[in-house]
Amino acid sequence: MRLHFTKKAEKGYIRLPVLVQKKCDKQFLLLLSDYKHPSLRARKMSGTDVFEGRVDYHHRFTFSVEAGDVNILSIGPHDEGLGKK
Repeated sequence: MRLHFTKKAEKGYIRLPVLVQKKCDKQFLLLLSDYKHPSLRARKMSGTDVFEGRVDYHHRFTFSVEAGDVNILSIGPHDEGLGKK
């Protein structure tokens, strides 16, 4: 599996504090090994083929899995990380 970021996800990642970026890196490694890992608390968003995952209590990210590749769509504080803002 390979990890890809959208432009929106790249911008969101860069804006995060360094400590949260390190947490993201850890979660992305788990995501690549098993996107259903319990630490991610990944669940499918209703009505779409997009999943949401948890970095920590306040930060989320959305992703899709296509042809063995994982696409990070958005990342950030709760609503922003879920692509709502």
